Amino acid sequence: MTNNSFEKKDAPAVYRWIVLVFISLAMFGNYYIYDSIAPIADMLKSSLNFTDENLGQMYSVYSIAAIIVLLIGGVIIDKYGTKISILVFSIISTIAAIVTWSSSDLSIMLTGRVLLGLGSEPLIVAITTALAKWFKGKELSFAFGLNLTIARLGSVAADNSPSWAGSFYSNWQDPLFLAILISLSCVIGGIVYWILEKTAESKYKLAQAGETDKFDFKNLFGYSKSFWFIVALCVTFYSAIFPFRSFAIKFFIEAHNSSREFAGFLNSILPMSAMIATPLFGLLADRIGKRSMLMAFGSVLILPVYLMMVYFDISLYIPIIMMGTAFSLIPAVMWPSVAYIVKEKKLGTAYSIMTLIQQVGVALFNWMIGKANDMAEAGVDNPEGYIPGMWIFSVLGLIGLLFAFLLWKVETGPKGHGLELGIKERNIK
Repeated sequence: MTNNSFEKKDAPAVYRWIVLVFISLAMFGNYYIYDSIAPIADMLKSSLNFTDENLGQMYSVYSIAAIIVLLIGGVIIDKYGTKISILVFSIISTIAAIVTWSSSDLSIMLTGRVLLGLGSEPLIVAITTALAKWFKGKELSFAFGLNLTIARLGSVAADNSPSWAGSFYSNWQDPLFLAILISLSCVIGGIVYWILEKTAESKYKLAQAGETDKFDFKNLFGYSKSFWFIVALCVTFYSAIFPFRSFAIKFFIEAHNSSREFAGFLNSILPMSAMIATPLFGLLADRIGKRSMLMAFGSVLILPVYLMMVYFDISLYIPIIMMGTAFSLIPAVMWPSVAYIVKEKKLGTAYSIMTLIQQVGVALFNWMIGKANDMAEAGVDNPEGYIPGMWIFSVLGLIGLLFAFLLWKVETGPKGHGLELGIKERNIK
């Protein structure tokens, strides 16, 4: 009998897919908690006298906490491993939901959102690391796609909760209690994953996921113009999308007399469209190239949508579908483009920088839009008060279009990285 007889085999496919189900369950709960504030934004204002600035702060403090976590990097995950990290950060996310629900005091609710940022972001990193461990060399891209799809279902469920859980919406606190119940899926997913990985360690061979991304400040200024144009497009794009989603349900209710259920459905179109269309746009970019042009097209789509919602008497479906298309197209092209521009050994740092700057922008503009709404006294009696904030979003769209054009100019010149090449052209080259 040879030593090879004692080598561990790969985990069976069914075991891997069971793992995927339970870590995706944790992601579902995580996304739901984050988006549980938007459906009750107007209730927090009417019942607790919160200002729109306060509502924006509930998202801004999350992003600030996320920035801290991104600066720390994957040290904890590297040291303690995925099974402990996923469980611990899942518990922190659930505790965050409990703290946010527990009191009407703004400082306590903000503390809950800080805890969520500290738990949610490393949970996503830990789950990403776990996926690489289980699916590396196998169905990794497909597993990532399914995980993201299930995660975004959490956002869709939160946005539509006034419809399927309408009995909870008689006051501001009950919807947050519902978020606690759903957040238990994080803990359940974490516990089951701990058991699955603990069992597999003695039976199966698991891939090494590699070191988790950390910042390398020494190389911070060693990136090309194309990379920084993509980073700039990233921060302007997400700063126009996520802060809008923070206030969208409240805006639809107060400025368009929408029901809470219909407002939630409109807001959910964005993550729903991304679940379906993002992989398709990714395949399109792989086939035809033209990545900077596709990002420019997405920027053009998003440019008029905010002003359409405040100046034109048209169906809200039109601007929301346009926004959903951009929300599917730009990320599908933008994130993979970095891998063509940055060397593999610097790729982790590049994505970390990009994500950190994105969170800085989202934190700033969540606060800024809330402040603008308050200064203009936006509300059910003054729907025109939302116009300044919508202009801010529109200006961000214009700036994003500028960066997409600058990226196209570089990439079609002698210093391009091949972003405009499709699969056939790249193979020929």
